[in-house]
Amino acid sequence: MPAMRMHMYAKGVQLYCAPTADPRDSWVASMRHIACEGRCFVLAANQFARRSDFPADYPLETSDPDEVLCRGASVIVDPLGEILAGPATEGQTVLHAELDLGRITEGKYDFDAVGHYARPDIFSLNVNTAEQHAVTERQA
Repeated sequence: MPAMRMHMYAKGVQLYCAPTADPRDSWVASMRHIACEGRCFVLAANQFARRSDFPADYPLETSDPDEVLCRGASVIVDPLGEILAGPATEGQTVLHAELDLGRITEGKYDFDAVGHYARPDIFSLNVNTAEQHAVTERQA
C-alpha cells in the first residue's frame, strides 16, 4: 500500500511494524525497500508454523507433524536497508537489535521521500483522517 506508506512517512514514522504470513523471499526484499524508502526501522514479524501447530483434524495436505507450513522470515531492517536481525526461518524465535534513531536523520540527509526529494508542485497525496461511518443516511 504505497499511498498509506507515504502518509506514514509524512507523519514521521520511526518504527514501521509489518506483520505478515508471507514466507516468500520477496517479502524480505519489500521490507528492505520500505526501510530505505521511508528512512525508518522496519520490524517485520512473520509467523513460523509446523503441521503440529494445527489441530489434528484441521484439513491440510500433510499429516507429518514436523513439516513446516510457513517458514517465518521475521526481520529487523535499519533505515538504509541493512538487515540487523533475521530473517529467522529455522523456528520460533525472538529477534533482538539495537536501534540507533540517529540513523533515521542520517538517512534523510541522503533521501527523504516527503522532504527534499518530494515534488509537491506535481505530486500530492490527500488523506481524509475524519471519522468514517459504515452507513450514512441521505435524503434524496
